[in-house]
Amino acid sequence: MYKEKKAKFRLKSVVKILVIISLFLLTITQSSALDKDLEESLPPLQTHPLPTPLNQWQDQPYSGDYFDQIEPSVAGYLLWSEFPIKIYFDRPDNPSDTAATTRRFNQWVSAVETSISEWNSYLPMTEVDRAELADIIIERNDPPIDVQVDPETGQLDIPRARTAQARYEFYIENNQLLHKMVIQISPRLSQVATLSAARHELGHGLGIWGHSLQENDVLYFSQVSSSIPISSRDINTLKKIYEQPTRLGWSFPGDN
Repeated sequence: MYKEKKAKFRLKSVVKILVIISLFLLTITQSSALDKDLEESLPPLQTHPLPTPLNQWQDQPYSGDYFDQIEPSVAGYLLWSEFPIKIYFDRPDNPSDTAATTRRFNQWVSAVETSISEWNSYLPMTEVDRAELADIIIERNDPPIDVQVDPETGQLDIPRARTAQARYEFYIENNQLLHKMVIQISPRLSQVATLSAARHELGHGLGIWGHSLQENDVLYFSQVSSSIPISSRDINTLKKIYEQPTRLGWSFPGDN
């Protein structure tokens, strides 16, 4: 598997921290609807204008999508409303160094740049030079291994190591509910495998929070032996996501 998706909630207002944590607990218990008071404390679900590249996208004949596999968050669909999307990713301190470790680092960077360029055809992105300015951060790290205790046996359940992972965080700025994506891609992958992982994880970062069941799609749920290009089904799914309502990018109701 490429990754295990995670969500962290980092909010500036104590009251809103409690609201979001409550929503998180509702999600864990699989509540079918939000408490009315909680719902009224959050930005209302609304749709944003469809980004121009997706609005212009036409797939004829229609090759299908996998929108039914996409999971909305407690804030709605994880889509971006301000463009270009700002991306920061790790680079070597001295890219001209001829050491083998730097060459491998440069190959990792090249693969990440290629994945950004490919997705940029559908959603505008730009690189920023500081992580704190970014909407999406791509780190050259091995994702952590989450060790859990089996409640039935009491033994440690150590999952297989992952090579890439995406997670999201909510925060508040200028009274708007926003999010940030953090992607980790292992430095141990080949350049081809890095490109495949970067395409996949960046797809999650752009809003495809789910997996395809068809191996010809970039968001296929498991790694494949070859590097799969972005498919029409991937873009059809992305477009449908951006047509959905979300609480992200909208203001909290009332005074603060």
